[in-house]
Formats: sequence, structure tokens, C-alpha cells
Amino acid sequence: MPRSSPYHIELTGAERRQLEADARAYTSSYCDVTRAKIVLLAAAGLRNDEIAARLDTPRQVVSKWRKRFYEQRLAGLADLPRGGRPPAFPPGGGRGGQSAGV
Repeated sequence: MPRSSPYHIELTGAERRQLEADARAYTSSYCDVTRAKIVLLAAAGLRNDEIAARLDTPRQVVSKWRKRFYEQRLAGLADLPRGGRPPAFPPGGGRGGQSAGV
């Protein structure tokens, strides 16, 4: 028997409107759309395994975003800063990709 999540999601009207807009926005990244759909389906009462099957994503991913939303609300759906060297743009150290002798 699948276990249910301890993180029960109830949305405010403003949160629901924001998540629905994010879920259908053509300009949003795939991960932002998926996160919004995960929370909307969780608020509808679906279990993590059901959400994972509907969205074709691992159950652990669904569990992660459900928990983050439960703890931090909409702010929890944003990407956390990543370590490492910041990206250099444009490629080639600011010369537009052209060599110095050209």
C-alpha cells in the first residue's frame, strides 16, 4: 500500500492563480512548469506516486518539490544558487568569439 505524504498542501487563491499561470506559460522553463503542476496536483489531493506517473517524473522529484513548497511556499519553487565558477559570456572572454589578430 502506498504511503501518503505528511506534507498536505492547501493553496491560497493568490498561490493557485500564480501556479496555474506558471503551469500554462509558454515562456516558462520546463522545470518551472513541472514544479507548478506538481504543487497543483498535490493540492488536488493526489499522492506522490500518482503525480509522478501523470507527469512522467521520478517520485523522489515530486516529493522534493512538495516538501519545499510546504516549507517555503512559492519561494521554495525557485532554484537554489549553485556552486562553481559563474558562466563567462560571451564565449571567448568578451571578444565576441573572434581571435585578436582578425
